[in-house]
Amino acid sequence: MKMIAAVVAPLVLAAAMPAAAQDHAQHETQTPAPDPHAGHTTATTPQAPPPATGEANAADLYFDPAAMARAREQLVTENGGMRTHAVILEQLEAGFDDESETYAWHVQGWYGGDVHRFWWKSEGEGAFGEEIEHAELQLLYSRAVTPYFDLQAGVRQSYLDGEDRTDLVLGVQGLAPYWFEVGAAAFVSTEGDVTARAEAEYDLRLTQKLILQPSAELNLAAQDIPDLDVGAGFTDANVGVRLRYEISRSFAPYVGVEWTSALGETRDIRESLGADTQSTRALIGLRALF
Repeated sequence: MKMIAAVVAPLVLAAAMPAAAQDHAQHETQTPAPDPHAGHTTATTPQAPPPATGEANAADLYFDPAAMARAREQLVTENGGMRTHAVILEQLEAGFDDESETYAWHVQGWYGGDVHRFWWKSEGEGAFGEEIEHAELQLLYSRAVTPYFDLQAGVRQSYLDGEDRTDLVLGVQGLAPYWFEVGAAAFVSTEGDVTARAEAEYDLRLTQKLILQPSAELNLAAQDIPDLDVGAGFTDANVGVRLRYEISRSFAPYVGVEWTSALGETRDIRESLGADTQSTRALIGLRALF
């Protein structure tokens, strides 16, 4: 009887178990057979295309390449390929000191895209009621060499101390770290004279409309230039500060003060000729963007 009970009891217990429990028990006690095709693909198994991460034109794998080429061309046109222009009237001002009343201008503009541009620059100064002391016009080709700096080359025509001069120009202009606007250029005249100029300015925003702008300019010559009363080395420096009020972003009157001095051999030459070598002027002017 004990033998019959040992055989019948498991059969009755198995019949009483739910089907889900039986399946669980089978999984717990059985080891699945290895897949003979593991690690292999068959000719009938569909395969997805390899990921396109890192490819320049990855969308061409999924869409019509011709349509995507047209879309990319349109994207470039709308985001960087457009031709734009600007005119920047940096300074249009009158200066006052103990001996004279002067005027000065500094204006520049450009036309082109993000990389290639045509630049023009003009600046000059003189005393009211007298001849222009200095005036110049630069025509330049400009190419972006980094996201923040342009390399520029062209020609400058200038009128300086009663003499017309023509120079080749090679320079750089851009935005330095901490938002300093800087520029430097070398000039080679048709007479072989080599001069250079470096300048920098910074906009310190006191309020949303009130901006304090310190600026500095330094000039030098590689050799003596007797026709211009200029000696080799640093020739003159100009340091100023202007406080402007932006009625709008494109129109801002300002007041300021500016100090100018001849340097080195140039100062000695001009002192021997009885000319002033240093001046400080109060300024009133206008800055505008077009």
